[in-house]
Amino acid sequence: MNLDLAKFMLKQTPSSILDPTPTMNTPLPLNTGATIPALGYGTWQSPPGEVKKAVLYALNAGYRHIDAAYCYQNEPEVGEALKEAFAGGLKRKDVFITSKLWCTYHRRVEENLDISLKNLGVDYLDLYLMHWPVPMNQNGNHPLFPKHPDGSRDLDSDWSYIQTWKLMEKLPATGKAKAIGVANHSVPYLEGLLKEAEITPAVNQIENHPYLPQQEVVDFCTAKGIHVTAYSPFGSTGGPLFQEEGVQEVAKKHNVGPGTVLLSYHLARGSSVLAKSITPSRIDENRTLIKLDPTDVDALDQIHKTKGVTRYVFPPFGPKLGFPDTEAKA
Repeated sequence: MNLDLAKFMLKQTPSSILDPTPTMNTPLPLNTGATIPALGYGTWQSPPGEVKKAVLYALNAGYRHIDAAYCYQNEPEVGEALKEAFAGGLKRKDVFITSKLWCTYHRRVEENLDISLKNLGVDYLDLYLMHWPVPMNQNGNHPLFPKHPDGSRDLDSDWSYIQTWKLMEKLPATGKAKAIGVANHSVPYLEGLLKEAEITPAVNQIENHPYLPQQEVVDFCTAKGIHVTAYSPFGSTGGPLFQEEGVQEVAKKHNVGPGTVLLSYHLARGSSVLAKSITPSRIDENRTLIKLDPTDVDALDQIHKTKGVTRYVFPPFGPKLGFPDTEAKA
């Protein structure tokens, strides 16, 4: 093509085509060659008896990325919603479904996957994640959170998360999980895993928001071709970031709500993001995404420098694992 003609055509092409506004189902690439929808519907902490209705509403509202986990203890209800949606004409191939291996199943990876598949009523997952890099005693005094008499977590000290990953690597060949990845992995954990891995994780799902940008983790994953999915985008329970002045200023600039800004922040960083609500109006509102410019992202990145989390605890485990017992604010 003539170079001058190419430049002319480029100049005449609308910005909406060259640099489109992201949508909830904008496909983001994974290192497997597949894609993951930009916005996912999260099911963590969704109350029993309300999960099915909320998931079904989300699917009918256009969400095509459902995030679940064995430990959430609500996968059967999520499965009921999926079954009803599929019966109504939605195709399985059009829904990206994630679930997660729990810590007491690190030696029984495929067994835990099979339980989730049965609960969800599907033959395969699009993504299966190691929920935490912390094996726990499968024969302890609780099926999810076994403890020692002193209250500390009953860890499986004879097993490592690297061994767990080796079992995870067998799953794609079974057809039960199209991709495998991790969650809640810091840079040291990722470095240790990649030294031994034959399959690079497709995703690292982490808590991520302007209070806790975890830039070192995001940068490491980007360099290694690992996609980041953000959870708790509103600053965890209660959405404390909604009240932050910096968030509200960006929202006012774009004439949108703070939730839209906080979700769009992750797309600007190249990450997908999970939004969780059982309220129909909020489920609808969370579908709206905008394109943030670099000054918007910089303004949001400034928040953690004065109010962000400077230490991070692994929530299900606590201080007796050697992690801090609190989230300390700067």
